[in-house]
Amino acid sequence: MHDYRRIADRIAADITAGRLRPGERLPPQRKFARRHGIAASTAERAYGELVRRGLVVGEVGRGTFVRAGVPVRPGKGLIEDAGAPVNLELNYPSAPGQSELLAGTLAPLLRPDLLTEALRPAAADGTPAAREAAAGLLATPGWRPDPDRILFTGNARQAVAAALASLVRPGGRVGVEELTYPVVKEIAGRLGITLVPLATDGDGLLPDVVAAAHRAAPLSALYVQPTLHNPTSVTMSAERRRRLARAVTDLDLPVVEDRIWSFLAEADDPLAALAPALTHVVDGLSKRVAPGLTVGFLVVPRPRTEAVADAVRSGGWSAGRFALEAGTGWIADGTVARLVAAKRADAAHRQRLLAECLDGFAVRSDPRAYYGWWQLPAPWRAETFTAAAAALGIALTPGPSFAVGPHRTPDAVRLGLASAPVPDLERALRALAGLAASRSDR
Repeated sequence: MHDYRRIADRIAADITAGRLRPGERLPPQRKFARRHGIAASTAERAYGELVRRGLVVGEVGRGTFVRAGVPVRPGKGLIEDAGAPVNLELNYPSAPGQSELLAGTLAPLLRPDLLTEALRPAAADGTPAAREAAAGLLATPGWRPDPDRILFTGNARQAVAAALASLVRPGGRVGVEELTYPVVKEIAGRLGITLVPLATDGDGLLPDVVAAAHRAAPLSALYVQPTLHNPTSVTMSAERRRRLARAVTDLDLPVVEDRIWSFLAEADDPLAALAPALTHVVDGLSKRVAPGLTVGFLVVPRPRTEAVADAVRSGGWSAGRFALEAGTGWIADGTVARLVAAKRADAAHRQRLLAECLDGFAVRSDPRAYYGWWQLPAPWRAETFTAAAAALGIALTPGPSFAVGPHRTPDAVRLGLASAPVPDLERALRALAGLAASRSDR
């Protein structure tokens, strides 16, 4: 009788020693069992133990692969080592001179008399000055939110959580784009919400699909990213927004509209301009300014202000008063506007670099976005490519992280362009291009 744990130990030793490399596929379980003279059930338990240890990952219908992040001996990379680690998974933009620009507004808050007040908890509706500043910041050519309908959270993620918590009971169903922000999947899990993947095309979410899903089993809400969708960077046309607004109005379906990246697109109006009685707009300062001292914004339909404020308070998602005062000052004195202008220019520069380095590959993006969606060339798969990139010191987000439902595993990766210094970004993109072209035998 064979101990499956000892078998798992031997495979783990091969992985640690680099004899099995990140991205490499293990033999099918039955083939492994025959080769080693063990029962198929023992092989299954050994593979399960490796999954439990985080050393391998199983892809439905495709097999079991050595994971990213597993130690690899020097010299075992798939192509020449890319050098120092480069993170294309995190995606927080920073403008030159940003810290110095922000420091000027923070200085007055450090006076003892003002600091005492700034360190108190903030109310869900902030202050009149904060609401006016946020209304001006979020305004578009065809829409300006009513300041009295603006609430504040610690960040945009908390704003999403508060909106969903106020709209959906545990066990409820929320429609989302078939590829969606991974944090929404985590929030849904914590709130006991079921996410329903909805089909999209090159213009975004399909209104007819929303209506069909709602008729099949009622949805409690819809979460959508109409502008610079993460990860695909698709932006809905004005006509598609009108059709979607008509659909949710006919269905009386509440909407949570995530506009966290919309500051990069200058002139598009939110769904809230077309369906104001149903749309909860989420935005924040983490991308415009910095993630370390940020505020989330929630613009809610007037009858729902108190219900959403209750969700903010009960969830512990209120903004800190210091961050709220700082953010209000940065908006009022033009700091945020200057940072936005710099980041728009920076994103455009990085997009040109992406187009140059990955010329000839199927990368879907927008010249204004800080990310790209790379449909990998056959026969690469998302998990194996991510693992191979990790062996080169390059962190990526595999496509399945964005997929809703266990059966969709897109052979794509998201390239976050914002965080890495430009020279490191270029080096990493060229290394990834070489990697993608080098493994035609996979």
